[in-house]
Amino acid sequence: MSTTISPAPRARRPMPQLMSLTDAAATRLAALYAKGRQGMTLRISVGTKGCSGLSYDMNWVEKPGPGDEVVTDKGLTVIVDRKATLFLIGTVMDYQTEALSSGFTFINPNEKGRCGCGESFHV
Repeated sequence: MSTTISPAPRARRPMPQLMSLTDAAATRLAALYAKGRQGMTLRISVGTKGCSGLSYDMNWVEKPGPGDEVVTDKGLTVIVDRKATLFLIGTVMDYQTEALSSGFTFINPNEKGRCGCGESFHV
């Protein structure tokens, strides 16, 4: 009689969170939601643009589209375009204020480089 030993199933690593918000981004987003964007949600996608090929796009939408991912962090919700999820896994959204500009920025561990002006990136 022969016995076969099945290997134990490998433990799966937990998936990293799709996106998270810094405190600064959460504060700014909460202010936008409370003022002129009531009933709307920020939707983040990735489009083709610039010399490096990809760029972050943000739009206000009333509800998620088919297949969109809904991300909730720090009590706030953002929507991520289904086609952008592979580019954005593990990304941290921040809000920065500088002397002449302010805006949302993305700290993306999947980026391999950015163009010189910072408008586009590649993975």
